[in-house]
Parts: sequence; C-alpha cells; structure tokens
Amino acid sequence: MSSLPYGAPHSICLLRLSSIGDVCHAVATVQAIQRRYPGVPVTWILGKAEASLLQGLPDVEIIVYDKTKGWQGILDVRQQLKRRKFDVLLHMQVAFRASILSAFISANKKYGFDRARAGEGQWLFSNRRIGKQTHAHVLEGFQAFGAAIGVPPPPHPLWQIPVSDSDSQYAQTVIPDGQPALIITPAASKAERNWTVAGYAAIADHAARQSLKVILCGGPSAMEKALGEQISQACQVAEPDNQIGKSSLKQLLALLGRARVVLAPDTGPAHMAVTQGTPVIGLYCHSNPRRTGPYLWPDYVINHYDRLCEQQHGKPWQNLPWGTRVKGDGLMAEITIDEVKAMFNRVLVEQSQRS
Repeated sequence: MSSLPYGAPHSICLLRLSSIGDVCHAVATVQAIQRRYPGVPVTWILGKAEASLLQGLPDVEIIVYDKTKGWQGILDVRQQLKRRKFDVLLHMQVAFRASILSAFISANKKYGFDRARAGEGQWLFSNRRIGKQTHAHVLEGFQAFGAAIGVPPPPHPLWQIPVSDSDSQYAQTVIPDGQPALIITPAASKAERNWTVAGYAAIADHAARQSLKVILCGGPSAMEKALGEQISQACQVAEPDNQIGKSSLKQLLALLGRARVVLAPDTGPAHMAVTQGTPVIGLYCHSNPRRTGPYLWPDYVINHYDRLCEQQHGKPWQNLPWGTRVKGDGLMAEITIDEVKAMFNRVLVEQSQRS
C-alpha cells in the first residue's frame, strides 16, 4: 500500500443492498476502485440474494444484510461492524433502511448522493456528496462515487464476477459448445413490465427457425413459473428449455455468459448478461432505458418509453424529473413482434460480423 497515490483511502465500506441489476452496476465501480487502489480493504454490505451472486468477488469482504429479519437484520450487521472504523463509506442506496444501517457504520467520510438525488433523507446520514449529474445511467451514478475518491470513470466498465467450475459445467450442459442459444428472461419485478406471452413465443419460434436453442430463465416465484409455462405452451416451433426457478444466480450468470443473445424487459438478469458481454435486447415502456437500460447495448433497446412518457405526462422525458416512470397495465403490448424480430436479426448479423 506504500505505492498508493497520495490521498488514497485506507479502507472502504460500500453500502448497496439491492437490487440485482443495481448491484451489477456497482461491481464495475468497485473493481475500478480496486484497480486504482490495489490492496485497500473493501467491505460491501449486501442483501442476501445479491450476496449469493457476488460471493467470492475478488478481494471484497461481503457482509450480508437479511431484510426479512427486520430490525434484527440491522442489528446483526451492527454487531459484525462493532469496533470497526473505515476511512470512507460509499452510501450508494437511496432507501431509508440503508440510511439507518449507515448510521451504525463508523467512517471518517460518508459519501451520499448529491442533494437533488439524496431522497428519503439520505442527505442527513452523509457528510460528503458526489458530483451532481444530469440524465445519468445508474451505472454512471455509481461511477461518481468512485470519482469522489479519486477514481475517474474508465473508458469502458469491466466486471469480474467469479463462477465456480460446477456452475460453469451446469451452463455447458444446458448450452453445449457450438450451440447458439437465445435466452429469454421474461419477467420483471412487476408483472406490468413483462412483454406479452404471444410476443415471447413468436420470438422463440423465430429463433428456433434459425437453429438457435431457446432457453427460458428466471426466479422461482409463482408469477415467473406461470409465465414460463404459458410461453412454452404458446410456442409452435420452438421447444424451450424451461429453466425458470431451476438455477441459482451463479448458474444463471454462467448461462447468460454462454448465450448468443438475451431478450428481456427491465429486469436484473438483463444486467447480469451485460457483465458477461452478452448482447441484450431490452424491452422498455415503463422506465427510461437511458437510466436503467442494458449499459453496453443501448442500440439494441426497443424503446417505447419516450412516446408513452410524453403521452402520459404531457411533456417529453427531457422536461420531467429524471427517472419518471410510465404506469399502467398493458403498455408492453405496444411493442410489436415485428420490431423485436427485426432487432433480433440485426443482433445476429452484427455479432457474426464482430466475430
């Protein structure tokens, strides 16, 4: 550590509990910090599910916060941090429970969002602020925390999320070498953000006609399982390998890394795929893809948000608070099968040209 730049922090604590997508964005900043300040201890307080994805992250101590325990979960973290003091806390989550946790973290410098973004009283729990940003992607918002401690955003974000040999073998069994595959992760956290069963099935059939294996992936919730079954039954050509609810997050990460392309709405696995360099066709009506879209693949987004946002709010998105959402059931049906097919064809052509 003697070769570190002047002013480098001696220890860093990161507070970003959820969600899967946001945690994936944060990894890029954590690892940029590690490249700038090699050897500086990094402790990350993470939600339980998110910790299972990032377990084994190189040179990062992970402390798990279990929100299902309520106040006991906070007290458990407090106990683990007892008598510890950090040079820097990067408080990357605007949520009151995260701010309560931050109160139990001893740090000389506590960085929070700028005043405009420090909602739910986060500004009360920090003594430093990151730089103000306009129309920034979530990943770029996290990069501002790195910049605040002397780590400029890299030209291209990089990720190194470890996957075990057994998880890699699982993925290879599902997607054998030489087998091009489309992975569809059809479910977002809210059902209104899911595309239509008919749409997903049509793209699955379209991919199968081009000799791609079709795999459905997602979590174990009843909604996701039901959606997967409905898509499988609606297919006329494809016989999807329905892995919904059957894989761990690490296994899913390995699978996404072997896919030729991923089709997804605004959901965590889309951002997991980005960390693996896999092209993502993002389906967006409810949220601004400039803020939450698949970071490396903005040109592959099917974007109906702009039109629907102006239609619902009476103003273009540029004149509304950053992050304004469009609400309502049935909006995802605005995305047509033909435009997704066209994007799918484009992705296959462009990726074959790159290889």
